[in-house]
Amino acid sequence: MLRLASDADVHGEIIRGLRRRLSEIDLVRVQDILPDGTPDPEVLAWASTETRILITNDRNTMVGFAYQRVTAGEPVPGLVVTSNGQSIGSAINDIVLIAEYMTEEEIRGQVVVFLPFLG
Repeated sequence: MLRLASDADVHGEIIRGLRRRLSEIDLVRVQDILPDGTPDPEVLAWASTETRILITNDRNTMVGFAYQRVTAGEPVPGLVVTSNGQSIGSAINDIVLIAEYMTEEEIRGQVVVFLPFLG
């Protein structure tokens, strides 16, 4: 199963739902590890160093910073991007699928996985 991290933009109900659905999930909240207000590039660098796929709801800046890392030749941990238009249950289902069935190599190769899977 993938090692995951969630940034401060991820709805708390998604985190709680993931932990209820997958008791064995390896998921840490960035805000529990890094100082409050840590810039997105530093969050991505931390996630990469820790080999944790980062879950975010920040489509405005986090995605751009991930692609900047790729352009600069820096490693990207893999990014799963939720949507405000997606229900919490749907987001949980999609993230569970990713956590259980994707390998690190697959998601790192994609850099960014946008949710929901079905529109």
